[in-house]
Amino acid sequence: MSSISIIIPVLNEAPRLEVLLPSLKARAETDRICEVIVADGGSRDSSVETARRHGARVCKSASGRAKQMNTGALEARGEILYFLHADSFPPQGFDQQILRRMAKTPCAGCFRLRFEPSHWFLNFFAWWTRVNHPICRGGDQSLFIPIKWFRDLGGFDERFRIYEDNEFIGRIYRNYSFTIIPEDVTTSSRRYRKVGVYLLQYRFCVIHMKRLLGAGPEELYAYYEKHIRGRSA
Repeated sequence: MSSISIIIPVLNEAPRLEVLLPSLKARAETDRICEVIVADGGSRDSSVETARRHGARVCKSASGRAKQMNTGALEARGEILYFLHADSFPPQGFDQQILRRMAKTPCAGCFRLRFEPSHWFLNFFAWWTRVNHPICRGGDQSLFIPIKWFRDLGGFDERFRIYEDNEFIGRIYRNYSFTIIPEDVTTSSRRYRKVGVYLLQYRFCVIHMKRLLGAGPEELYAYYEKHIRGRSA
């Protein structure tokens, strides 16, 4: 049987880790999770101490989710990598679900998405995460992938300070099999509440369209800096 390394990129996420890490233990239903790696990008709060107190391994990295996830993957011992955001909670038995899919045939994949607190507009977009197409993907859904595939693809493109999940998942779709497990990852809608549900979704749609029209990493990040980052801090 395969083993799973969970990789969580963080920056000042101590309160989230305080809830997430015990939750992962409670929701796991196998003994095949060999480690939880918290890839810290220079937190100034107690993220590192919180992670270690809950039994996670901590690896230090330059800031940037792509860099942090690549750093965590370099240290991983599992045959399957499972990337998870600090404010996203996988379903009960997530590890068993991943292993069952892998037992059928090697694949990469994710879960469907649900927002908490709920909102009808966000629920509409979350519904589309059951559709197996790269435009319906995002990092909040989490991502599992065989470590060999991850390495063969070269990992996340560190030029992308945003959109790194979508860019990498696009490469997975072009080269390997991708599956959607019909269970929900529950992710926080806190950023939408700060910026505005409709406005933030519009901003993310613009970023997607810019990328489809050929925008590079710096153009995407400049738009994010101008229209999203300051509002959601």
